[in-house]
Amino acid sequence: MTDLERWKERGVMLRVFVYVFATHAFAGFVWILFYVGQNARK
Repeated sequence: MTDLERWKERGVMLRVFVYVFATHAFAGFVWILFYVGQNARK
């Protein structure tokens, strides 16, 4: 395995990690919005 292949593989893994983290962060934010909306005083 060459250095270029290793670098590409590391880049792909980093991108997957960032996408998964961003998706979960966005889902958590939406969940908080729904939670706050349900428990707001009406």
